[in-house]
Amino acid sequence: MKKMIGIAVTGAMLAGLATGCATSKETGSSGTTAAPKGETKPVTLKMTVLSDDQNAFKEVFAEFKKENPNIDVQIDTIPQQQYYEKLRMQLSSGENIDIIGGNMDVFLDTGILEPLDDYIAKNKMDVSGFGPLYDNLKVNDKTYGLPYRKSNWMLYYNKTLFDEMKVPYPKADMTWDEFRDLAKKMTKGEGANKVYGAFLHPWAQTWYMQAVQTGASIIDKDLSPFKKGLQFRMDMEKDGSIMSWAEQITTNAHYNSAFQKGNVAMNVIGDWHVAQLRAAEQEKKISFDWDVVPIPHPAGVPANTSLATPVSLMLNKNSKNKDAAFQVIQFMTGAKGAKVFASKGFLTGYTNDDIRKAYIGDGSLKPKNIHYFVEQREYAEYPLLPGVKNIVLNNIYKQEGEMALTGAQTADQAIQKIGDRVQKEWADKYAKDYKNTKK
Repeated sequence: MKKMIGIAVTGAMLAGLATGCATSKETGSSGTTAAPKGETKPVTLKMTVLSDDQNAFKEVFAEFKKENPNIDVQIDTIPQQQYYEKLRMQLSSGENIDIIGGNMDVFLDTGILEPLDDYIAKNKMDVSGFGPLYDNLKVNDKTYGLPYRKSNWMLYYNKTLFDEMKVPYPKADMTWDEFRDLAKKMTKGEGANKVYGAFLHPWAQTWYMQAVQTGASIIDKDLSPFKKGLQFRMDMEKDGSIMSWAEQITTNAHYNSAFQKGNVAMNVIGDWHVAQLRAAEQEKKISFDWDVVPIPHPAGVPANTSLATPVSLMLNKNSKNKDAAFQVIQFMTGAKGAKVFASKGFLTGYTNDDIRKAYIGDGSLKPKNIHYFVEQREYAEYPLLPGVKNIVLNNIYKQEGEMALTGAQTADQAIQKIGDRVQKEWADKYAKDYKNTKK
């Protein structure tokens, strides 16, 4: 997966130092931390973050240093494949890590996370810029992490193909049924020369996103909205306007290479694809023109409603310097840190007009309509509770959905089995401990 989903976290080990401490007056909505009274003693913190965020973290800490000269931060990372497993081991063994970066749900069952609500209140942190994500990330009414970035979904389209076929470009306000009709119009040819109207990657969220866009959750008792999404994907395969799931698996088809080949008119995938296409243009691997519009939406759902997978900063409850560590978290996830992240191409958890402008840039790079990314209404892709990602998403939805897409069962049967398995394999073990879980 990014969000799961598609965000790659590869790279070498990084180490960086940045320093800072609060000595200025309280800044309220600026996202900077209120200065403690009196002189702040020098402190050194340890922080572990995803390696793909290396350069952006260094630049944010350079800004933090200007305002907080007495707080040093040692930034460590772990290669992608071992990141969460090794970090959990380090934390369980008592290693001194003050600030934890990553997907919050991975750490909820460890008991290692410090609730942030009292720190947020004490520092009068402005959380309005997080929008609905702020409440969506709460567990049992407590905040265990603040998102410094997120990944949302968009529809990418090959403008050159649309021009050649004299078909109007996809609309910014388009239902899934309209998307299906447009994909049919853009499909032509056979075999190796076939042009597909669209590409939907094999991941489960490419079909269950329709339900999430309505506010439904993959752990709901009533999963009827998800049946429609699964049947929709199956119907598009029957249309021949998208590559079948079976062909995608047997040919190892990938959304990036498939779209770059130039014979896919529309590609539904996440924000990270922007960087992939920009790199391909720089390397002269593609020559066609392209742009983005919001992903299609169910009837009755506002246009530009997307899934969002947040990546957060969390506080170790065993940290000996919690107040200083929260100063770093507040700066990194607040307005000032978000502006730096946005300027580097990250969709940030916190946003305002200045941050949107930093993300959009000067207009010299594609996509022309990049502004849609920072105008989205979004739902968390899945509830950030223990076991939801690894058990519910990566096992249950994946397995039962694939059985339907290979013709081994109907969409009705798949959704029924998903509901039964979610109850037996996840809810009976975890749900009773979380009062926010839907009954």
